[in-house]
Amino acid sequence: MDFVSGLPRTRRGHDSIWVIVDRLTKSVHFLLAKTTFGADQLAQLFIKEIVRLHGVPASIVSDRGFYFTSKYWNSFVTALGTKLNLTTAFHPESDRQSERTIQTLEDMLRAHTLPCSIPS
Repeated sequence: MDFVSGLPRTRRGHDSIWVIVDRLTKSVHFLLAKTTFGADQLAQLFIKEIVRLHGVPASIVSDRGFYFTSKYWNSFVTALGTKLNLTTAFHPESDRQSERTIQTLEDMLRAHTLPCSIPS
């Protein structure tokens, strides 16, 4: 799990994408989010979009971002019975699937926002 932030704000105020990669199937979920979301709102979004479709995960790998180290998120994960594995600082390779997916997403977004010039 990780976030792509710093995106232009949508009409509904979303300005980031929460990237969630299933390590087993390699399937990816891109969830619209706001940088103003708190851990409680992310927990609701997680249940609505991930748990509803796939059930409760056995474990979650995430960086040590603000959201994932909060007391609320830790309580939420504990209540689900899910093991939270936080990556070590400066070692993004431990969450390589998310990092690679984010790089691909950023490349795709960049390609769709570049001006198209067709030679005449």
